[in-house]
Amino acid sequence: MQEFDFIVVGAGSAGCILADRLTEDGRHRVLLLEAGAADRSMWLRMPLGFAKLYQHPRYNWRYHTTAQPELADQRVYTPRGKVLGGSGAINALVYVRGQRADFDDWVAQGNPGWSYDDVLPWFKRLESHPLGDTDWHSGSGKIRITRDAVHPICDAFFAACAALGHCANADFNGAQLGGYGVYDVNTRNGRRDSSGTAYLRPALRRANLVVHTQALVERVLFDAQRGAVGVEVLVRGQRHRFGARREVVLSAGAVATPQLLQLSGVGDAALLQRHQIPVLQHAPAVGRNLQDHLCTSFFLRANRSTMNDQIRHPWQQARALLAYWFRRRGLLATTVKAGGFLSTAGPGGLPDVQLYFNPLSYQLPDNGGAPRLTPYSGYTIFFSPCRPSSRGSVQISSANVHEAPRIDPAYLSTGQDRQAAIAGARLVRSLLATRALAQVTAAAMQPVPAGDDDASLLQFVRAHSGSVYHLCGSCAMGSDARLAVLNNQLQVHGVSRLRVVDASVFPNITSGNINAPTMMVAEKAAALLLLHRP
Repeated sequence: MQEFDFIVVGAGSAGCILADRLTEDGRHRVLLLEAGAADRSMWLRMPLGFAKLYQHPRYNWRYHTTAQPELADQRVYTPRGKVLGGSGAINALVYVRGQRADFDDWVAQGNPGWSYDDVLPWFKRLESHPLGDTDWHSGSGKIRITRDAVHPICDAFFAACAALGHCANADFNGAQLGGYGVYDVNTRNGRRDSSGTAYLRPALRRANLVVHTQALVERVLFDAQRGAVGVEVLVRGQRHRFGARREVVLSAGAVATPQLLQLSGVGDAALLQRHQIPVLQHAPAVGRNLQDHLCTSFFLRANRSTMNDQIRHPWQQARALLAYWFRRRGLLATTVKAGGFLSTAGPGGLPDVQLYFNPLSYQLPDNGGAPRLTPYSGYTIFFSPCRPSSRGSVQISSANVHEAPRIDPAYLSTGQDRQAAIAGARLVRSLLATRALAQVTAAAMQPVPAGDDDASLLQFVRAHSGSVYHLCGSCAMGSDARLAVLNNQLQVHGVSRLRVVDASVFPNITSGNINAPTMMVAEKAAALLLLHRP
């Protein structure tokens, strides 16, 4: 059996960073295993390419949730990256840390060392920010952050927010999260700058790093005295065993990491016995605490030019492609950039809803496939409550690793979340009613809420919502092994030499997009792994 110091399962946003950091001093030999493909497609480089990757079978697991009772039994589409770079290679590139209270709550749940002040240095270590070295940012990290100009129709959204009394925010990753403005995105010279490109690609030259793609890990191997000692994996259909002299690290994401733990005998004993899997460690919290941001969409037809006009006809599409190919500019070098974090209680309140303003209109085909542009100008407003209280689960469907697990986010399963959704819908209605947005709007492209009463707004949310693809929390940190999977060092309770490093470790979801917090966790975890060697 071939042996390595560390085995990292999953080359996603976290795993790519671990592979780089654990090999950079040359002392440790690391194996990185990715179930998906190599990242060779041009769509993976192009910022707007995420639209092409939305249903791409080669680069996307294309999961669906179980039927959601509060969303008219909809099985919500749940894309997950199946490629080097993971979901960070196919996402919309919005770079948001979250707010101070998110991380201070991590500490309150039994995780010393994870307060906002504790994690800020690791966020700064990540980024090469246009503001350079400040109290909040660094100019020397590996992920390039940019903040570009937005389409002129975004000014109407900004004016609408101001008309309701909200303040502009020039830096959502600075002193405060609240306000409206332009999002940071992780791009470099018009190309996606994910952990796969910024961390892993340079590290591939190192002799002490071995990477296997199309390598599906079936289970973690254990020794009664030593704990986790390796993995059993199908590499392009051939079964192999690899040994870990120090630790096995699971970085397969909020869906695949709990699935792999359960398949390996670490999980709720009743679930494992039901699927005839020998129980190594009764860990009832594995797969529980799943969280996601539910996103509600308003599609509007505009009475003036939007980004649809830049790419509506084939000759315009060819022009955009040439502009990107030769100059890395134009529509294909962009992504969602305008939005904000507002308080549904009114200006000055704690931000509790995230808004996205997209100067583009499209339709999602009922039968799958990539989003299709509408043949006329339009724009879209989405909102997501920042801190949902609903908690779902990830559970294996069988003992077969090839069978997708049951993903149940339990959207809107609490009264608190239903009220938050109603408040968010009411806020968007108020924005659309301002003179600033009314002046650029021709009509709604889909039914709008029938009224401003709670019942009408909730009915609209149930009919026009889906995931914003921020699944996390399914192997959470915490001091109580009955309620959490990991300790604050990211070690699995009751199991030696096994850690988890990905978005599944979040005790609670952060306010906003979760790719930046996931990469932060990986930076901090790499230091923990190198400091605390077994």
